[in-house]
Amino acid sequence: MKLQKFRYDQVRKRFGGALRGTIFILGVFACSVDAKDEPEKAAGAAKSAEQVDDKIKRQITEKLQAVRPNFPVGEVVKTEVPGLVRVDVPGGGGSIYMVESGDYFFTGEMYRVDPKAGFVNITEQEKSALRGPLIASVKAEDTIAFKPKGEVKAVINVFTDVDCGYCQKLHREVPALNAKGIEVRYLAFPRAGIPSGSYSKIASAWCADDPKDALTKVKNRQVIETNVCDGNPVAGQYALGQKMGVNGTPAIVLTNGDLIPGYMPADKLASRIGIN
Repeated sequence: MKLQKFRYDQVRKRFGGALRGTIFILGVFACSVDAKDEPEKAAGAAKSAEQVDDKIKRQITEKLQAVRPNFPVGEVVKTEVPGLVRVDVPGGGGSIYMVESGDYFFTGEMYRVDPKAGFVNITEQEKSALRGPLIASVKAEDTIAFKPKGEVKAVINVFTDVDCGYCQKLHREVPALNAKGIEVRYLAFPRAGIPSGSYSKIASAWCADDPKDALTKVKNRQVIETNVCDGNPVAGQYALGQKMGVNGTPAIVLTNGDLIPGYMPADKLASRIGIN
């Protein structure tokens, strides 16, 4: 079991120095569990998807913005814990858990202690339920897709950065994934932000006459012609990744909304998604 401590300096870095002296940070115990041990995700997420009434959201917003006037507040929804709500922070801020009065909050993941399933990650269940519809809304033609020659048994969506070493390593696994019937759809996530050199390179791959070849070349650290075309989907995909909670690359999002962070070899990844 791992004790996660949320120190003041960590929260200050994330939410700004204006929070000084106004919050109380809690610690939570967390232990990872296998997906097969969790209850049905949709049922778990549904329990915590109910919006709070306007009075509570207004009270929370006023408390946060009294300390930091530009603090963004998105959806505020109830959790399984009475009196505790989840506050979504737009713009890549993820979410925080807060008491309804707006006086205390903590960051991190929340787990339910289940006698049968063990420690169930409620936070990840909620995030998966949100990611599923978002990833389904992405147009296939806006991705750079590497498809199997035969039957497509599964599709993975990979948020990628061309300058990321582990992204380059994962790209070398694409032929093996395709051989197993797994289609790899790339979405752009230039970690350096927009604008940046990474953005220019990855946007140029998306705008190339042969995007698959161009992306492969830049992942092999070859130079391609700079061609940042108007209307390219990179900025939109970067924003989508932030909304989904992507904060590093590669980040693999399954069609059901599950997120697999980081590099994983082809055999292990195929097994993870149920492909032998």
